[in-house]
Amino acid sequence: MRPPRGAHHHSLRCHSRGIQTGPGWISLFDGKAIGAEWDRVGESNRRVEDGAIVADKRTGDIAAHLVSKTKYKDFQVYVEFWASEDANSGIFLRCQEPTKITDRSCYEVNIFDQRKDPTYGTGGIVNFVEVNPMPEAGGKWNTFEITAKGRQITVLLNGQKTAELHSGLFAEGPITLQHGDGVIKFRKVAVKPQ
Repeated sequence: MRPPRGAHHHSLRCHSRGIQTGPGWISLFDGKAIGAEWDRVGESNRRVEDGAIVADKRTGDIAAHLVSKTKYKDFQVYVEFWASEDANSGIFLRCQEPTKITDRSCYEVNIFDQRKDPTYGTGGIVNFVEVNPMPEAGGKWNTFEITAKGRQITVLLNGQKTAELHSGLFAEGPITLQHGDGVIKFRKVAVKPQ
């Protein structure tokens, strides 16, 4: 029997708050500065405000990314994010070409409530795992807990599973935080290599 929805969500939320500080977790953002663990690809007005990485204006023709300098194979990543309702963002995993990031060279866990085709909207893995119904993340703080182990990738949005993928297409690579359009804020970013 499943626990009541609120109780289940609450227990996951409490677990999530401490998950990124336990043994083996590495913080990729200290709440003060975009540190040396990131490379910048594409142009955006990324900055730190109130303990979060904020971007709300992109210049140029391509989406902007913060790209981890470390490549990851098997890992968990925990991200707290806030997106405007019109935001186009995402967490990209195991990217093959860190300077040419697309949904064809990485796994993209999407943050895109107003995607014209909602098939791969918020919580889905673009081109791989559809999300139905699509949860809406706009206008509030949310959490992603993503586990990549071997050929399996599992995505939890606010403690609820939205995507599960079995694919060996991309085995290892950096993690990126995307700013495509709208306003995106990343408050906590932590990774636990396996």
